Amino acid sequence: MKKAVGYIRVSGKGQVDGDGFARQEKAICDYAKKNGFEIVHIYKEKGVSGTIANRPALTDMMLDLEETKHTVIIERIDRLARDLMVQETILADFNRQGVAVISADMGEKLDDDPTRKLVRQVLGAIAEYDKMMTVQKLKMARDRIRKQNGKCEGRKAYSEVHPDLIAEIKRLRRKPRNGKILSLKKTVAALNESGYTTATGKEITLSRLENIIYKSMGR
Repeated sequence: MKKAVGYIRVSGKGQVDGDGFARQEKAICDYAKKNGFEIVHIYKEKGVSGTIANRPALTDMMLDLEETKHTVIIERIDRLARDLMVQETILADFNRQGVAVISADMGEKLDDDPTRKLVRQVLGAIAEYDKMMTVQKLKMARDRIRKQNGKCEGRKAYSEVHPDLIAEIKRLRRKPRNGKILSLKKTVAALNESGYTTATGKEITLSRLENIIYKSMGR
């Protein structure tokens, strides 16, 4: 037998104390019995609005469904939310998890409904448009800065962040007239002895020194 969970929501205290829970649970169980589902658990949202905020039962169910992938049965779509956009946001989350949602009053999988698919596609197109516009605006903003200043500031070079350290490394690594370049290990020891640290305040190590030389000194 296929396994499913039920989701019940009532938005006011009067409904909590009234027949809201009982009516929804009966509709879910009746549908499950007729269609070969075993209800393993019913998640109850007590006295919360139809917004996404403050939905402990919905959150618990989502976490459980990440592992079980059980079908979700609700009495009707407005038990998820009254607002269409909120409904579609929740359904999209179920869809990402590969979880089917069935409305007992409509007797169908909500993610298969043609009208809802159209709404989902429109919302997806809007999201893609917003993403593309954001990327385009950032690019145009960078282009304007380059025209005004000659460059657009990104991440600063190490030599700009810690010029004194770079200068000391160059001094230590300068080849004397008669002799050899100071080894990297001895350079590390000399820097630490003089109290130098990285730009983030960490101790100079051999690997960090090699990284600094590679990024800032072209070697």
